Amino acid sequence: MTQAKQRFLSFEEYLSFDDGTDYLYELFNGELIQVPPESGFNVGIAAFLFAAFLPIVGHLRVRPSNLEIEVRGEPRNRFPDLTIIREEHIKLLQNRNTIRLAMAPPVLVIEIVSPGEIQRDRDYIAKRGQYENRGIPEYWIIDPEQQMITVLALDNAQYVEVGQFRDSDAIVSPTFLEFTLTAAEILASGG
Repeated sequence: MTQAKQRFLSFEEYLSFDDGTDYLYELFNGELIQVPPESGFNVGIAAFLFAAFLPIVGHLRVRPSNLEIEVRGEPRNRFPDLTIIREEHIKLLQNRNTIRLAMAPPVLVIEIVSPGEIQRDRDYIAKRGQYENRGIPEYWIIDPEQQMITVLALDNAQYVEVGQFRDSDAIVSPTFLEFTLTAAEILASGG
């Protein structure tokens, strides 16, 4: 006897779901898709960036990959590898670590591309469109396979490329002018 998959008719219904585990799920067409664990390499880069941003974010906060962002489209939610949130989010996230559509967007999201064309398309196309639509001012795509970091910034509700950074190029962040790391330093931090 096969068990029917649970379907969720709304994002609110999904938010009340608790399977008693620490698994992260994306809600895609009403069904839960378990988010696979990150590679140690990607976690290493995210941890390095977490430490690098802490002294320069001021009143903002840095959150690791378990922060959920409600987005428009499918899936209905994303879990960036690193997110810088606003001070106002702190109290709003106490009960559930989810930034809802009704809340202000985060300041910056960072995705670290996992190997494979599907993962690359998710970060460069699908997530880019969803984060742009959500109004997130700055989006970084760190691509270890291409040895490149792409920084995008919102301009008139559309992402424009600030730059593609490689090797000893210093990363340029329009939001965090004090950020001084190079692409090589960030990409080497995963190993």
